[in-house]
Amino acid sequence: VVMLFAQSPAAFAKDSGCWAEFYEFAQMIGDKFRVEGPAKLPNLKNVEGENWDSRIDSIVVGPKAEVTVYENINFKLTLTEMAKYPVLMRSLGISEKDIKQDSELIFTSGEMVRHLGQYNFHKKTKSLKVDCTQ
Repeated sequence: VVMLFAQSPAAFAKDSGCWAEFYEFAQMIGDKFRVEGPAKLPNLKNVEGENWDSRIDSIVVGPKAEVTVYENINFKLTLTEMAKYPVLMRSLGISEKDIKQDSELIFTSGEMVRHLGQYNFHKKTKSLKVDCTQ
């Protein structure tokens, strides 16, 4: 008797450690969805049939994943246009680092983000990426 066991791609992805879970409320409470990486969601209007635009408030990052959340759709940075005018940026005391920190956050493998409000990102996520790490 020969027995063959096939593993579905979903099971493999789950075991790969490259995933992230996104929750509606702080402390990983409420509705949630899981993204198997690598993945790019340029908007959150229809994730598993629901509108998650500006709803995410906590995140669990898998052991082999990195998550970037953006304040705008299509991974756009809020002050990107201002970056084209370095003299204006300097005159306002704004650095390129300030621009990136203001409109994107990056979380590394194994992080549990209990409340995005602690990063001044409470319910601001409009697009996201889940990248796989080693």
